[in-house]
Amino acid sequence: MNDIAAFAPRLVDAIVVLAVVEGLALALYHRATGRGLAPRDYAWHLLSGLALMLALRRSVGDGFDAVALAWLAAAGALHAVELRRRWLQRRAAALR
Repeated sequence: MNDIAAFAPRLVDAIVVLAVVEGLALALYHRATGRGLAPRDYAWHLLSGLALMLALRRSVGDGFDAVALAWLAAAGALHAVELRRRWLQRRAAALR
């Protein structure tokens, strides 16, 4: 295994940790100040992105398998939930 292949899983791990810290920091900032994005405005995006990163992590570490496929499916489902939520928000706003 070359150096990059050995380092890749740890790099993905670091990115996952940073994304979680970013989400928590945004939530704490919003809670403390009332400004910025509310967690409901970014949580589904964050979760779908994390699922994609976990699929990547599984693939670079152990090769593509059923677990990686499950993470990809979860990312797609979370993305669909976000799209539906936004669609309904826009439709409700248009009816006002």
